[in-house]
Amino acid sequence: MTAVSVKNVWKEYDGRIVLEQVSLEVEPHSFIALVGPSGCGKSTFLRMLLSAEMPTKGDILVEGERLPGEPTADRGVVFQRYSVFPHLTVLENVVLGKEFAASPFLGKLFGKAKKQAREEAAEILTAVGLGDFLNLYPSQLSGGMQQRLAIAQALIKRPKILLLDEPFGALDPGIRAEIHVLMLKLWRETKMTVFMVTHDLSEAFHLGTRVIAFDRPRNRPEERERYGATITHDLAVWPPKYPVSDTHIASGGTTRLLDELEALPGRPGVGH
Repeated sequence: MTAVSVKNVWKEYDGRIVLEQVSLEVEPHSFIALVGPSGCGKSTFLRMLLSAEMPTKGDILVEGERLPGEPTADRGVVFQRYSVFPHLTVLENVVLGKEFAASPFLGKLFGKAKKQAREEAAEILTAVGLGDFLNLYPSQLSGGMQQRLAIAQALIKRPKILLLDEPFGALDPGIRAEIHVLMLKLWRETKMTVFMVTHDLSEAFHLGTRVIAFDRPRNRPEERERYGATITHDLAVWPPKYPVSDTHIASGGTTRLLDELEALPGRPGVGH
């Protein structure tokens, strides 16, 4: 399990301040939902956690160590647009992550190593509900299934931190609810620390153990280039843990699990 520490982080582009004075301590196995209006730096913050961008000043530490200057296998990412390769099968899409990790120049594994990678990929695909679709191509999958595939791609490297950039926004409500159940199950089983950007407040409170809001305290036109967004609210979600077992998921099914999660005290719209 992984702790993250953000210390007085600023981000500036060409003299325009996007984020300022962002400080945050994240306990291991947290599920952090990041919310706020468009353009307030949520995705920029996520990219800095990935090392796709670096802070202009300040530090981001993982387990007390400063983040490296480029993305590494211990941080997985899932975007809203499905990051899948259309010319590869479902299984090949997931195996590819293992191949590039083991052989970055050839992007290929052979013999026993390839067999082990395929077995591991099949295991993860089964965990996300795609075990019966290993030989299909992404074009043969529904949107929800493609997003499950993107999640499997991120999980194949066994990341300690999972970064989600509005990953469920394009899904219809029914499929989205199913993916929510899947994410809670995977988060609980893998003990990952998760950061998720979302514009949906109900989704943020449903999935997150903590909801963090970014906004610009100074938002007049003449202030927008001189002042950036920062953390304006930091809310712990009650209950702090989800008391749902794997056997409960298997026996109760998606609909029952969703009903019971919604009925827990502290959920939005629940009058407890």
